Amino acid sequence: MRKFTTFKYFQGKHMKEIVVVGAGKIGGTIANLLSETGDYRVTVVDRAQAQLDSLEVSERVATACIEIAEAGALEKVLDGKFAVLSAAPFHLTTRIAEAAAKSGVHYLDLTEDVASTRIVKQLATTAKSAFIPQCGLAPGFISIVANDLAKRFDTLESVRMRVGALPQYPSNALNYNLTWSTDGVINEYCEPCEAIVDGELTEVPPLEEREEFSLDGVTYEAFNTSGGLGTLCESLLGKVRTLNYRTIRYPGHAAIMKALLNDLGLRDRRDVFKDILENALPSTLQDVVVIFVTVSGRKKGRLLQETYANKVYSNHIGSQLYSGIQITTASAICAVLDMLANGDLPQEGFIKQEDIALDAFLANRFGKAYAQTETAGRLVA
Repeated sequence: MRKFTTFKYFQGKHMKEIVVVGAGKIGGTIANLLSETGDYRVTVVDRAQAQLDSLEVSERVATACIEIAEAGALEKVLDGKFAVLSAAPFHLTTRIAEAAAKSGVHYLDLTEDVASTRIVKQLATTAKSAFIPQCGLAPGFISIVANDLAKRFDTLESVRMRVGALPQYPSNALNYNLTWSTDGVINEYCEPCEAIVDGELTEVPPLEEREEFSLDGVTYEAFNTSGGLGTLCESLLGKVRTLNYRTIRYPGHAAIMKALLNDLGLRDRRDVFKDILENALPSTLQDVVVIFVTVSGRKKGRLLQETYANKVYSNHIGSQLYSGIQITTASAICAVLDMLANGDLPQEGFIKQEDIALDAFLANRFGKAYAQTETAGRLVA
């Protein structure tokens, strides 16, 4: 199995100081990836000292225990920094973005929450730095891929985006292990989902419109979840007839989740549902991230289809094993930060994921994580 390497990038430039908010698995992975390059000096911030103490990070990574909800606390840490990266729960997104705007530092996040992103966009209108939300896998990389495919057509018919982080060896009725933020998963399963249907922007219910498909001999199901489209609805409205995003799981998952959330009323008791999931479902590093984007449209009058299909597995970065979702999520936001630091992206205002060129992303030292397998990024006409 191939191992990732790091190398010097900003030759002759000063190290850039970065703050990562959130000392979870993704926050720790981001900190390690950035610090190991020698180009970034990283401080991880969290409200819980125990969480910071449990981080498996390089000794080069600094930590700071602060309560970001306190007035001025985060701003003090951000003073003089290059950028802040939010790997915190989605409900903290707005607070972190406000601190970034006040401090004049660049802002990047991983949120799938639609309402939070709207606030980030509003803050960006008067900001003197770049605001780049939704820099993860989905939303994030998936939008970069979809937009790249869409640009190859004269006119568009449909853009269908499917992503899932799945255990390689499912062993329970849900066919699922915790590989991502529990708060984020519940939010995606409960909130309305944006889509374009018959050319009109609309909202569709989560966990509905289930479908099945096969990839490499494995059968999957996919269903509506919130947030995965990022800002693509806004960018492609008036240009495409059908645009939707669905989360990939193994068959049977959606039916059980609907029973729990709807029939048992756990949709309205999210703290209880979170506690159940985190005490019943083990986490795993043995996962696979499935990425499947299909675009159809017309070229020179002919109706054609192109598909991007990829699987990213858990792997070693240096001596440490990371899950596929850690690799894809952390690598994505690090790649965008790298491009920003190198002057390849605008230095102020709101930047959409689809504004980032796929070729440039994949050529980046962090973006190369998406070419982990020999089948990565294959296009099927």
